[in-house]
Amino acid sequence: MAEVLTLASNLQEKDIGVPANIQAEAALLGALLIDNRLAEDVQVKLRAEHFFDPTHGLIYQTIMRQIDRNQHVTPVILQPLLEKDPGLQAKGGIKYVVELAQHHAALLGVRDFAAQIYDLALLRELISVGREMVDNAMDTQGIIDPLSQIEEAEASLYRVAESGVTEGGVKSFAQAANIAVKAAEMALYSGANLSGITTGLDTVNAKIGGLHRSDLLILAGRPGMGKTAFATNVAFNAAQRYMYDIRNGLKPEESAGAPVAFFSLEMSADQLATRLLAEQSQLSSEDLRMGKIRKEEFRNLARAATELEELPLYIDDTPGLTIASLRTRARRLKRRHNIGLLVVDYLQLLHGSGKANDNRVNEISEISRGLKTLAKELDIPVLALSQLSRAVEQREDKRPQLSDLRESGSIEQDADIVLFVYREEYYLQSREPKRAAEKSDSPIDARVDEEHRIWQQSMEQVYNMAELIVAKQRHGATGKVRLRFESRITRFSDPVDDNYMPSEERV
Repeated sequence: MAEVLTLASNLQEKDIGVPANIQAEAALLGALLIDNRLAEDVQVKLRAEHFFDPTHGLIYQTIMRQIDRNQHVTPVILQPLLEKDPGLQAKGGIKYVVELAQHHAALLGVRDFAAQIYDLALLRELISVGREMVDNAMDTQGIIDPLSQIEEAEASLYRVAESGVTEGGVKSFAQAANIAVKAAEMALYSGANLSGITTGLDTVNAKIGGLHRSDLLILAGRPGMGKTAFATNVAFNAAQRYMYDIRNGLKPEESAGAPVAFFSLEMSADQLATRLLAEQSQLSSEDLRMGKIRKEEFRNLARAATELEELPLYIDDTPGLTIASLRTRARRLKRRHNIGLLVVDYLQLLHGSGKANDNRVNEISEISRGLKTLAKELDIPVLALSQLSRAVEQREDKRPQLSDLRESGSIEQDADIVLFVYREEYYLQSREPKRAAEKSDSPIDARVDEEHRIWQQSMEQVYNMAELIVAKQRHGATGKVRLRFESRITRFSDPVDDNYMPSEERV
């Protein structure tokens, strides 16, 4: 979202060597007074705060205000509005405004003048940030917290870097409709019902249309369901698709993939990399970790590692991150690597600002709001994993519900899409009935064997199968998507049945 720069008070006119061009400011104002229509070329980006001379900023602000009211602006119109300003009086009063309107040559370069005024304002803001950094670092009277100062400095620099971005803020319906049509066009020509970043799973893409910009997606499940595996699969698929598309000559904005930032608060970066490499090599990550592989399998692993050296997947395994620290690091990755997807594993391991009065529910609410704000700020999808409460285990039907989201209803409220991973195989496996010790004709043993046979048939139906439950979706229908899950290599894939269509359940 565009953000107006506010020049710090420690930048004064008397400063020597401060970047500024008073002549360009005067020329721009003169051009606007001669031809009010030129305001359309400059007012989207340029603000009164960008002018170094405060009087010029006041004149510019007054001109724009009158133009917004559909009034024709001339020096005569401005006279009663500006005559009491002491800064203008020091320059000669309204006579100075009249002189500005006499420089017709400025009409030819109004856009260049506006661009230079804005760029110089950015430089002055950088100076302001730098001075504030020095002042804070030199001040040792209060609490000494250099890491917090670094985070604040990075946030300030990011605001300066992003201040010229104008995609946010107010959009006309024509602009919004154009974006919507482009998304629909992408879905049409992708051939896979895809209007966002691919998950790498056709059935999931068909259900939710991919991962959409500025969306917060919550992926939840009980331990053992495979939510981390699903997140790593999606992250890998998106990054791999982007890498292949760029190699094939597509522009970054045309790719259905994206560079991915993965914040792993539970697993280390090497553990995550081991899991991904094992998956691509069709190896068990457990066997790989324990060295139970053959030389040929190791060569496959090394080959996969070589092929994926350029994979745009960035892993941050810093433990105990605060939501403020995560946002700072995400901004940095966006600036350096233009990430298009952010994954957080998992939400409950983040910390709030400490202002929630030791109330965990309020802290989780702050974190979920922070993640949604980050998704909108960076204009990328954020996929955050979440725990479920133990209430699931108390029910006969173990399929999770929205009410099972742990610790805060704000997670459900802030999320655009809520997904649950559920594997019936996990629960059914733990309920295996006993078998008869020996073959016998007794009715009791026969009943025991029958119960085990029925259980075995049920296991065959759900073996290596999983459900992705779309419990909430702002963009469409809820429902379920069947997936194949190979637990040995922790890999999700589309089911073999090509005739399968995801079920729909309107809300």
